[in-house]
Amino acid sequence: MSPDDLLNMAEGLATGAVSHRRGRPRRSDLSRAVSSIYYALFHTLAAYGSDLLVGRTKDPRSEPAWRQAYRALEHGKARNQCRRKEYIAKFPGAVEDFATLFVHMQRLRHLADYDPDTSFSRSEVLQWLDDSRDALHDLSRVPDKDLFH
Repeated sequence: MSPDDLLNMAEGLATGAVSHRRGRPRRSDLSRAVSSIYYALFHTLAAYGSDLLVGRTKDPRSEPAWRQAYRALEHGKARNQCRRKEYIAKFPGAVEDFATLFVHMQRLRHLADYDPDTSFSRSEVLQWLDDSRDALHDLSRVPDKDLFH
């Protein structure tokens, strides 16, 4: 699952490019975009954890072990760890920013997926999309040695 693909899909939904609609996107498109933004962050976190635990390159690592580590990430436990400010503060700022955004986007994803009265504006969704792209870019620049504490 490619986080970039999920973010591009979210952008297409928020701008109307996916549905080929002119004007305002549908509420369902914006909700789906919010969910996709969260899942881009979630899949990034799953891949980072698996890479750090099992190995980044495919040649020397066990693919079944990598997949098992990837699939072991639980949404609630990930959120709870990202909320632990005293622990997260030990990491570089990019990790702290990612953790804060992850918690925020998970809350929004729950609203998008489970609250039929929730609606988002296009500008909000596009801002969260930009924030997520920035967070992923900044996270990608953190050396592996700074991801362990």
